[in-house]
Amino acid sequence: MTRSTPGDHRRHLAEFIKFGLVGGSGVLVNMLVALVMNKANGGTRNSQQILFNLFGTPWNFRFTSLVWIVAFIVSNIANFQLNRSWTFKRDRRRSWWAEFWPFFSVGAVAAFVGMFIKIALTNPTSPVFLSASFFHEEAGLHSREYWSQIITIAITTPINFVVNKLWTFRSIRHREEESSGSRAGRPASNVKTS
Repeated sequence: MTRSTPGDHRRHLAEFIKFGLVGGSGVLVNMLVALVMNKANGGTRNSQQILFNLFGTPWNFRFTSLVWIVAFIVSNIANFQLNRSWTFKRDRRRSWWAEFWPFFSVGAVAAFVGMFIKIALTNPTSPVFLSASFFHEEAGLHSREYWSQIITIAITTPINFVVNKLWTFRSIRHREEESSGSRAGRPASNVKTS
């Protein structure tokens, strides 16, 4: 096991700051997609429009859920590319697809959980419904649809950072450490010697 150095701490802090900046750009992309989709659908007044019934159940798939899914996919791809080429940039790395699928999987789990959070914030029968005293669909600043999108992103982002740091980009870092340990004549950790 290697010990952390002040350089490691600075690198982790820099990665966290970069991840936050990329995440902020992802929020902008996410909200832009939500805005465009809602405008194309006649405004946020139509966000609760039923698109189809969920397999004969009392539940329906609504336009707001479609907005959440499409905005997630577009912003997730943009975030991945920025994180890959800037935040967690490495000299040696796996292929784009080999890194994308773990990143997308982590994001998809967070997006799945986030969809239920967003539904809860916009469903009038939910105990966490964004009340009509401030939130309504008469003005963009008060739009329940947009605020629920922002609140949900804020809740799911920390989970994304931790899991991506520890899982998605971890194998890249360990391969670099093993490679640099071998070049320096030191045995790298987790490398079998006979």
